[in-house]
Amino acid sequence: MFKSTSTYLILLGVLGVIVGIIAIAWPGVTVLALVIVFAIYAIIAAGLQAARAFSSDAAGPVFGHLLLALINLAAGVVALVWPQPTALVLVLIVAVWALVAGIVEIFAAFGSEQTAGTRALFVITGLVSVAFGVVLVARPDAGAVALALLFGLFAMIHGVMDIVVGIQTRRVGRTLQPALQHA
Repeated sequence: MFKSTSTYLILLGVLGVIVGIIAIAWPGVTVLALVIVFAIYAIIAAGLQAARAFSSDAAGPVFGHLLLALINLAAGVVALVWPQPTALVLVLIVAVWALVAGIVEIFAAFGSEQTAGTRALFVITGLVSVAFGVVLVARPDAGAVALALLFGLFAMIHGVMDIVVGIQTRRVGRTLQPALQHA
């Protein structure tokens, strides 16, 4: 489909930049899109769990898979019917993750034989994670927008990097092509 790796990387980079711009321009839409993607995932997972339930020979796995299918279906429907509370819960999950990861990083800094510089980096990273988690818990509404903006920024930076690598790959290919033809 693509003529070269460089074309693929450049197109992927352009897509990343476009998605990043959209996420930054409309963070509320980005958060809603993430909730909808989660809902679709949960509903598809429900269907797959239901199919798996009926492909088993034993009654025990059938019940477990059907229960998982119902839980996944309920999560997907709730996300579609109540997208704002779902976004809030997703932000709170990220907040808890950041808090726990930060605390573990701080303890990890003192739990092993690390150099002072490495220990300091663990502590600083842990404190940043804890602070991020506290901010998300304190202001989950702003946290959702901040996550959308960070995602947009990440997508744009990653997209630009893909474009640069694609251009470099194309240049290297052009440089090597004459040499390979004469070999």
